[in-house]
Amino acid sequence: MKMDKEVQSTIHHLIERCKDGAKGYKTASEDIEDKDLKDLFRKYAVQRDSMITELQDQLHKMGATDDESSSIEGTIHRAWIDIKSIVTTQDRARVLEECERGEDYAVKAYKEALDKNLPGELKPIVQQQYDDVKSAHDHIRSLRDAAKANK
Repeated sequence: MKMDKEVQSTIHHLIERCKDGAKGYKTASEDIEDKDLKDLFRKYAVQRDSMITELQDQLHKMGATDDESSSIEGTIHRAWIDIKSIVTTQDRARVLEECERGEDYAVKAYKEALDKNLPGELKPIVQQQYDDVKSAHDHIRSLRDAAKANK
C-alpha cells in the first residue's frame, strides 16, 4: 500500500519525537542518582524504542523508510537536560521538569497526528502510542509536583 506524503511526514515526525524521548530518557537515566527515577527513565527509554520500531514497521509496510537521524529540536532538548542535571546537582524537581517539557512536545505531536486522516491500522497504533505518551507525561508531571512540594 502506498502512503501519501502527509501521512509519511506525520509518521516521520512521530518517530523523531520518540527518538528524542528515548535519547532524552537514556541520558536522564545515566545522569540521575535517584534509583526510582533511574529505573523509570530506563523504562520510558525502552518504551520509546519500541514505539519507534512499531512506527518504522508501519512505514515499511506502506513502502517508505525512516532516516536514522533525530530532530534538531530534540538535540537541543537533550543538550539542555545534560546541562541541567550537572548545573542543578541532581535536583529531582528540575530534572523532572525538563522531562515533562520533552513530553509536552511528544504529546503535541501525537495530538496533531491523530487529527489527520491516518490509514487503516495506523490510527489505532498512533492512538495507543498517544495514550502511552500521555500517561508517561502525566506520571512525570505528578512526580515533578511531588518533588516541588517536598523542597
